[in-house]
Amino acid sequence: MATAYESYNLHTTPEKFYIEACDDGATEVLAIDRVSTEMTLSGKKDIPPSAVTRPICGIMGTIRLVAGMYLIVITKKKKVGSLFGHNVWKVVDFDVISYKKTILHLTDNQMQDNKTFLAMINNVLTTDGFYYATNYDLTHSLQRLSNTSPDFHDMSLLERADQRFVWNGHLLREIIAQPELHRFAFPVIHGFIVMTSGCINGKVFDWILISRRSCFRAGVRYYVRGIDSDGHAANFVETEQIVQYNSGKASFVQTRGSIPFFWSQRPNLKYKPRPQISKTSNHMDGFQRHFDSQSILYGKQVILNLVNQKGSEKPLEEAFAKMATSFGNNVLKYIAFDFHKECSHMRWDRLQILVDTVAEMQDDYGYFLVDSDGKVMLQQDGTFRSNCMDCLDRTNVIQSLLARRSLQAQLQRLGVLHVGQKIEQQADFEKIYKNGWADNANACAKQYAGTGALKTDFTRTGKRTHWGLLMDGWNSMIRYYKNNFSDGFRQDSIDLFLGNYAVDEMEVSTPLHVQKDWKFLTLPIIMLVAFAMCIICLLMAGDTWTETLAYVLFWGSASAVTAAVILFNGPDFVDAPKLVQKEKMD
Repeated sequence: MATAYESYNLHTTPEKFYIEACDDGATEVLAIDRVSTEMTLSGKKDIPPSAVTRPICGIMGTIRLVAGMYLIVITKKKKVGSLFGHNVWKVVDFDVISYKKTILHLTDNQMQDNKTFLAMINNVLTTDGFYYATNYDLTHSLQRLSNTSPDFHDMSLLERADQRFVWNGHLLREIIAQPELHRFAFPVIHGFIVMTSGCINGKVFDWILISRRSCFRAGVRYYVRGIDSDGHAANFVETEQIVQYNSGKASFVQTRGSIPFFWSQRPNLKYKPRPQISKTSNHMDGFQRHFDSQSILYGKQVILNLVNQKGSEKPLEEAFAKMATSFGNNVLKYIAFDFHKECSHMRWDRLQILVDTVAEMQDDYGYFLVDSDGKVMLQQDGTFRSNCMDCLDRTNVIQSLLARRSLQAQLQRLGVLHVGQKIEQQADFEKIYKNGWADNANACAKQYAGTGALKTDFTRTGKRTHWGLLMDGWNSMIRYYKNNFSDGFRQDSIDLFLGNYAVDEMEVSTPLHVQKDWKFLTLPIIMLVAFAMCIICLLMAGDTWTETLAYVLFWGSASAVTAAVILFNGPDFVDAPKLVQKEKMD
């Protein structure tokens, strides 16, 4: 495999960037012309002595904004661990550097737009969860890597990567187009990785959890739901659990993704907007595209649908069940489990009902196993595809339970656990396991919903607690605020970063300039004034109680009526995305 360079120096001159490979024996330098933007290979002798030099960890890519091209470099990294002898790094910090030496050629509006676009890029870059390796392919599972040809292994990391999980694919488009430059870049995934060691019966083994977040139909909670016309599901995440002992290794893969037909749930100031199923889209076509690709990638599919089977979520469950039943494909099985109903009143032990229901299927699908001699002993023949509404909280709980059951079988097969021993009885490792899955839940939730996950007290401790309920309430409040008042910006940031929206330097005006309706400013001011007057009247009583009551009723009524009008016009008051046309988001 053609690996990427691991360490670099960035040399900057007014005319060029020189990115020098600093690995032992490396002599190549990537030169980027700051005027023509051309990228070429050169040698160390071409670096001018006058260049300003600093070390960097790697190239994230380049992007065009209003002021021209920008170079995004990784400036700080942290080692997560070693995967089969290969270092895995977490990105800690970035720098975004302009090709242009000045932005004085821009108008005031252009400067403001460029500043906003830069803020969007930084918004994505500062979202925790970017990982990479320079000599190992993090975008593929162990099983996929084992089922490849020698030609595949001769490819560079950029050529062979699973494009679903390459979050800097758009940023690297110019480098990807020039194979001779491939050693200067590597795929960066977004999601979560934990790598740790466990010890059971005196036997030390490695336990690894990798969640790969898809960059297809990526976005934030309420603005990206369902699927697109290509069958890509919102918030699709592939999670692989790996265990290694004495050179033997095993993995178990699960997936999560939004309910795979055309539906939306746009924020409108209500705590829980009602989901809307599209009346014009060909749902079955999108559904089939999704599961055709899933079956090619993962084999047989068991759908675990954890949404409520009453209330506003009921139509989604019914539509999902109908499509799965009419799909007419024996590789697809559908199981609905009303998570909230079954586990109401803190009866979380009832999750075992679902685990027992799918136990035979899980045994049939198996897991991937390679012995200490490198021989493939078992293949995973099918995958559990879990979802709730957000594919976050309920989904992660169920995935952790299924993963533990698979790990139990793997550790017994590898000789770590004795027959009859349970992982739950191994207190030290059980704590590592639970915390790893809870951290995974938090990472996926922050990336999609903007806050940590709910229900992580159960994942960490195995039981639901009153403190956990209180924290869930707090996180729900934060989610409400972000989903209504900041997620439009966050969605725009992701679309810009992934290339769903491209900035045109020649454009006089960008979509950022959206005129707000008069109601946006007027009604909140009226409501606040009326509410303030109501409080003042309560604190400063009139001559008689009837006079005070009249004032309080008047201003209270004015405040309530204005609030009702604002709620009725809710979509006008939320922070909606501006960069991508509506039809692309439906």
